[in-house]
Amino acid sequence: MGGGGGGGGGGGGTLSEIYQSAKKLLLRTRDGLERLERLDYSSTSTPISINSSELSFSLKRDIAQIHSLCVQMDTLWHSVAAKSQRDLWKRKVEQIAEEAESLKQSLDKYFLRDQRRTMEAKERAELLGRANGDSAHVLRIFDEEAQAMQSVRNSSRLLEEASATGEAILFKYSEQRERLKRAQRKALDVLNSVGLSNSVLKLIERRHRVDKSIKYAGMILTIIIVFFFWRWTR
Repeated sequence: MGGGGGGGGGGGGTLSEIYQSAKKLLLRTRDGLERLERLDYSSTSTPISINSSELSFSLKRDIAQIHSLCVQMDTLWHSVAAKSQRDLWKRKVEQIAEEAESLKQSLDKYFLRDQRRTMEAKERAELLGRANGDSAHVLRIFDEEAQAMQSVRNSSRLLEEASATGEAILFKYSEQRERLKRAQRKALDVLNSVGLSNSVLKLIERRHRVDKSIKYAGMILTIIIVFFFWRWTR
């Protein structure tokens, strides 16, 4: 049997040697992924650091190397003569491949989290830059809105004052109208009373003329009677 790759993962050798190289790479990758997770949780608010970046790409290379070794082992275990040994190597290779795929998924999740943090940090920086650059514009907008609100309040106050003035004028007009109605009624009463008094005076004057006529007629009749009596007695 020829000697395969060492701790870093061999590129050739027997099935057993390649398997041992893959196991070593799996252990190293699993340990490196745990260190990467610890670094990730210790700096969740900032993007990936330089050490984390180097470690993550080293783990990515190791996982790719494990997949490559799995391809070699998958070719070699088919050449095993004994069926029992062939089935055993098949399960071992499948287990290595499954563990490598699980580590790859964990590393992909880490890259996704880091990409999201990087985008969030970039957005925060852009927002902060816009806030700093547009602070004067924002203040001007606030001033304009404050002036608009003050203008609205002034207009509302003027409308309220105009409404109150209009109501006061209408109330005065209403009072004057009531006074005019009362004065008109009094004038009508006076006119009615004056008209009644004139009628009475006319009746009195007519009665006075009639009485005067009766008096003069009586006097004339008395004189005539006295005259005829005087003539008759003589």
